[in-house]
Amino acid sequence: MAKSETVFIVDDDEAIREAVASLVGEMGVHCECFGSAEEFLEKYDGRRPACLVTDVRMLRMSGLELQEELNNLGWRIATVVLTAYAETPVTVRAIKNGAVTLLEKPCRNLELWDAIRNALAQDQENFEADRQRSEISQRLESLTPSESRVMELVVAGEPNKAIANKLELSVRTVEVRRQSIFAKLGAGSVAELVRLVVEAKPNE
Repeated sequence: MAKSETVFIVDDDEAIREAVASLVGEMGVHCECFGSAEEFLEKYDGRRPACLVTDVRMLRMSGLELQEELNNLGWRIATVVLTAYAETPVTVRAIKNGAVTLLEKPCRNLELWDAIRNALAQDQENFEADRQRSEISQRLESLTPSESRVMELVVAGEPNKAIANKLELSVRTVEVRRQSIFAKLGAGSVAELVRLVVEAKPNE
């Protein structure tokens, strides 16, 4: 596993924290322990790729509430949720919040090991996707307002002549702006341009 990966263990049970930390140490992965969700939120700096291992029931903020707060802050961390009370509503809420899996305490070391390994692999993929999305967004922001309008019509499948008519421009002006768009975004074709826009705005 990559040395840059970190496992964050958030549990108000010291014995659980130590046991999970010992297992993670055997995996050769860096880990950090926190006795509460509040302590973790105070010190977490958005570092990724990472895995969060947390308990459902903790004093004050629960593990599920921690997941939701991280989502609100825009920090997507692959999470393994531990619980001694694996009721269906708890499981559903944890998974909806983005948990990779929910394990019932006490769980076997191999089971937890596999869950953490899978979570780290997933977060590595998510981290790379987020990084690429951020890079594409920065390229899109480099477009001028007039170039953005042309790009929207190109992505919609409009030919240069139709774009020129809609924007009341000459075909030559559209061609120049189109060339600038492709150069700034590093796209070699309309299909690649569409892919970049979709990756940057997956929910639109």
